[in-house]
Amino acid sequence: MTTIGSDRDRLEADAPAPRASRGAPPLGTPEARPDGTGPEAATEAEVALQRATDALLACQTPGGWWRGELETNVTMDAEDLFLRQFLGVRTEEETAASAVWIRANQREDGTWANFYGGPGNLSTTLEAYVALRLAGDAPDEPHMQRAAAFVREHGGLERARVFTKMWMALFGKWSWDDLPVLPPELVLLPPWVPLNIYDFGCWARQTVVALTVVGTYRPVRDLGVDIDELRTGLPPLPPHPLGTWAGILERADKVARRYARRPVGFLRSLALREAERWIVERQESDGSWGGIQPPWVYSMIALHLRGYAFTHPVLQVGMAGLEGFTIRDEKGRRLEACQSPVWDTVLALVALRDAGVADDDPAVGRAAWWVVDEEISIPGDWAVRRPHLAPGGWAFEFGNDHYPDVDDTAEVVLALLRCAADDRGSIDRGVDWVLGMQCSDGGWGAFDVDNTRTLCRELPFCDFGELIDPPSADVTAHVVEMLAAYLATARRAAGARREAARRAMERGVAWLLAAQEDDGSWFGRWGANYVYGTGAAVPALVAAGVTPGHPAVRRAVEWLESHQQPDGGWGEDLRSYDDRAWAGRGASTASQTAWALLALLAAGADERESTARGVAYLCATQQPDGTWDEPWFTGTGFPGDFYINYHLYRQVFPVTALGRYVHGGGPRG
Repeated sequence: MTTIGSDRDRLEADAPAPRASRGAPPLGTPEARPDGTGPEAATEAEVALQRATDALLACQTPGGWWRGELETNVTMDAEDLFLRQFLGVRTEEETAASAVWIRANQREDGTWANFYGGPGNLSTTLEAYVALRLAGDAPDEPHMQRAAAFVREHGGLERARVFTKMWMALFGKWSWDDLPVLPPELVLLPPWVPLNIYDFGCWARQTVVALTVVGTYRPVRDLGVDIDELRTGLPPLPPHPLGTWAGILERADKVARRYARRPVGFLRSLALREAERWIVERQESDGSWGGIQPPWVYSMIALHLRGYAFTHPVLQVGMAGLEGFTIRDEKGRRLEACQSPVWDTVLALVALRDAGVADDDPAVGRAAWWVVDEEISIPGDWAVRRPHLAPGGWAFEFGNDHYPDVDDTAEVVLALLRCAADDRGSIDRGVDWVLGMQCSDGGWGAFDVDNTRTLCRELPFCDFGELIDPPSADVTAHVVEMLAAYLATARRAAGARREAARRAMERGVAWLLAAQEDDGSWFGRWGANYVYGTGAAVPALVAAGVTPGHPAVRRAVEWLESHQQPDGGWGEDLRSYDDRAWAGRGASTASQTAWALLALLAAGADERESTARGVAYLCATQQPDGTWDEPWFTGTGFPGDFYINYHLYRQVFPVTALGRYVHGGGPRG
């Protein structure tokens, strides 16, 4: 086994290169498969695996990590221009380059969607249109006329989501009086009071705190263009019935409005100071807030309104950090909503080991010690509900020390178990932290413990994105699979820690079995969707000792096989989050096909026709350079609202699936 902290100079000097260029042995020997498909089929899969592995190794950075582009919709780029316009730092060069990307993503009908191939979205189209107006596109140009017509046909600015209206309010294009109130006094509520800031998921929490400041100051800056052509004059929607929580909170918003006009002076001042302190303390070393776009931009606006000049170090670091999230190429200028180097690297490590790359390969060692160095050693917001739990997790991003997450930590430990079994400290601390983050019902959420108070969802301003972080099948499955691998390494898991891990795993298995859908699938919170959840749950259950013949596993296999596409692949359109009829239906993709294959292989279905057809799909759609083309979005930020195309998913998951197929579906531990 590679020793992670040893001989680092040698590893750093050993620049990544395609495996074949190192004189590596073939990844497999052609043999007749038990299903009778013969040496040709085996050879095809092995050749595809070799090419894919070489391609994956070739994109490792000299520092040891991997990071694929994290592509989202054009609201990121539009809102970046809005931010710069508000702060008075927008340049024509940046605007023109962003406009190239925004125009390139407009569809023939004039709309912009939230994901590739999806339906046109009102708010996304409206924001893109306004951004192009900033870039100088005239409203009478054909592409702008089509966009404006779509906006009006779907209710205009009057029916846009609250966050879009907030952006327009910053420029006087929507009245602050017609927006829900978020009083900054929320930050003063203790954690046990409903609707305190820790009732929100971490991504929403950071955004909400910043918006309480912005909504208090109600600023208006000049946009420089008019957008009256996007209005319809529709009246506000009627309130929800008084007997519902939504209706009650709508009436409470009216009370909050009256208070906002005449707040208790000392209390308002105290709340604003506390919100400012809270925001500043959570800025990360890379200049971000949480490593994600929404709290980042709103926090900068909030601090600017609190008197921070654009030359202030906090704002300077924040703006500089945005540059690190900016991609410029022939397609134009675009921003990543987030970056995923830790997640990408550990998925790549698992894929390489499944592909047969040795644990003492320099690429593996270089990646493993980089991951170990990314361990977070300070408490974050999770400590509010787990004050006595020692740190030991990993975050998704380069810099997000306040918000490590269970999903990344589980995959990190799983990867390190595959390549660094002698690095006990990091692995044990990661396991301990994950055990301490188990929710009361036996499942795991991503960032917090028991973050399940649904009242947040009923607030009038909450019409975009999930606001809480309850346990999910995919995160719970990854933890269960990790704990199974950890327990399988007996010399590592001894004594009290071993017993705690065993009990937690058993509770996690029970949670997964109870969470299975009636049709045999599992809901995928962080990936699209039922294919992702099922592809995570089945390998976890089998690793934890649930037999392939168990009814839950059999039902999952039946569901996957019944949703295999005619071309042999699997695909699921993101509309399945809103319409169950889309579950398991959509254009086949490499990543989703790999997820299905991981479940089938774990369930012992490696000899079934469905598996052979899935492998054949991956082989047939692989490009000559060993990669796969995948414009579809298969990652999830907010179910129903915000989606992600992880550009590395199309590579790491097929390598993992082909590796397990070629090598017999070996264990991950």
